[in-house]
Amino acid sequence: MDLGLRGKTAIVCASSRGLGKGCALALAAEGVNLILAARQQQDLEKTGKEIINTFGIKVITVTADVTTQEGRDRILSACPHPDILINNAGGPPPGDFRQWTREHWNGALNDNMYSAFDLIRRVIDGMAERRFGRIVNITSITVKQPIPQLGLSNGARAALTGWVSGIARDFAAANVTINNLLPGTFDTERGNAIVAARAKAEGAALENFAAQFCNNIPAGRLGKAEEFGATCAFLCSQQAAYITAQNILVDGGAYPGVF
Repeated sequence: MDLGLRGKTAIVCASSRGLGKGCALALAAEGVNLILAARQQQDLEKTGKEIINTFGIKVITVTADVTTQEGRDRILSACPHPDILINNAGGPPPGDFRQWTREHWNGALNDNMYSAFDLIRRVIDGMAERRFGRIVNITSITVKQPIPQLGLSNGARAALTGWVSGIARDFAAANVTINNLLPGTFDTERGNAIVAARAKAEGAALENFAAQFCNNIPAGRLGKAEEFGATCAFLCSQQAAYITAQNILVDGGAYPGVF
């Protein structure tokens, strides 16, 4: 299927590895030119070269921390008028809620709510004027199924979800969509760290816990970043213009609910 995206330009945040990289690769395969942003310059440049060599598209790498004002300014200086925006930022660490202070909460809300809000705020009117825009926020399964050890993530990502729901429909008639992608546990650095933290919290051996953890996922395994990226690319497509304000799980069936 041709997704109708060739020649479009996308900002993909936190895209040097993991799910962000998976999204960047999927968009590149559709002929989308990329602005890749991440904190680690070496990993970022490696990913940029990999994509250029594989797909022959235009890639600009921006070493920037999307959770800072300076970082967002640098990203938008490189691409003030993107057609596609993929919001992504590393989640806060797991822990015991009894130990979280105002500073912990401020950090989580800044990183996983405000940074996405600020980028959306600054690009969405231009998308509406040009009659095309696709915004995808990478959030988490915890929006629907909170995990106690990930309380900071539960709260911050739910805040972003509520705000998106309140504004997304206002832009649908202008062919601008905003959706949230909710990953379950993927075979990435972040995903493996979460499994390790839960094993530690339960006092279990990591290897045994990881095996049981996968057994509890209906798909019987952790997800692959390229699977997540393919879903993201479809949400950015011309064909997905009738999908907006949705929270879409990519979790191998882990979430047990109906809605």
